[in-house]
This record gives sequence, C-alpha cells and structure tokens, in this order.
Amino acid sequence: MPVLSGGCLCGALRYEARSPPLRVTLCHCRFCQRVTGSSHLVEPLFDRDDLRVTSGQPATYRHRSEGSGKPVDLHFCATCGTMLFMTFERFPGLCGVSAGTLDDPACIEVRPDNAKQVFVASARPDAVLLPGLNTFAGPAIDEAGRPHLPLVHDAPHIVGRRRS
Repeated sequence: MPVLSGGCLCGALRYEARSPPLRVTLCHCRFCQRVTGSSHLVEPLFDRDDLRVTSGQPATYRHRSEGSGKPVDLHFCATCGTMLFMTFERFPGLCGVSAGTLDDPACIEVRPDNAKQVFVASARPDAVLLPGLNTFAGPAIDEAGRPHLPLVHDAPHIVGRRRS
C-alpha cells in the first residue's frame, strides 16, 4: 500500500500513515459536528504507531468525551487551526485522522466491510445514512467493550425531522 499523506490548510503540518486504516468511522455526534463544522466526521482509524508527523509540531487540545468521560486529544495546526487527527485514552493504540486533511481524501474507501456509522441519534435531520453499513444510534460498543446491535439500511436513508 502506498503511504497516505496529508496536512493542514497552511502547509505547516504534514503527516504520513504507513498502513491502511484499520477501519473507518462516520461519526454524527455533536462533538464531531463541532470539530468539523459539518454534519459528520469521516475518520479513518490507524494504528497509532503507523502515523507520524513529518513536518511541523501539532498543538494539542484535550477534551473530555461526553460519551466515555475519558480524554480525547485533538492535534491541530496552531497557525491555521486545522484539526488533523485525534488520539484517545479509551483506545490508546489508535489514531483517528480527519479524512478531509488527506492529500487525496477519496483514497479512504467507505465499505460495509470496513466502516460504520455511529451516533446517528445526534445526526442532522437532513443527514443521509449510507446503505449497507452497520449503523448505531450511539456508540458501537458499551463502556465494557461489548458490541451494540447495529441497524443496516438497504438504501440511502435520510435521518428526518425529530419530534419536538
């Protein structure tokens, strides 16, 4: 597999991933909406040892996850503010990359065998959920590490309006 590379908006920070992602998460939680300024985060997850910063030094912001209560470290460019990747106390061996920071974001394939959609209960009412993917109202696993049962849509699914 070729090395995946990416960086921030101003070019001060660059990184490389030397392995394919272990999996891809499409997260619709409010935290990811705020971090991206969008409807959801497309987050390929890599083995933390396979991702390295090749130029610059990211700044870090520590945030306590509303879901797990554990810290999440956001690594970003102090010059332009681009959030490049996250590391997690709950999953110490993983690093989640913001797919939009890759030089070729389309290189990250979202397929039923490698991806899931999480926290769709928080999704925007106009969010379109992809068919064939395991989909979860909240996290895919509970605090003890046990998996939740997924829902899988046969066709694209619009979340729709919530009742007031």
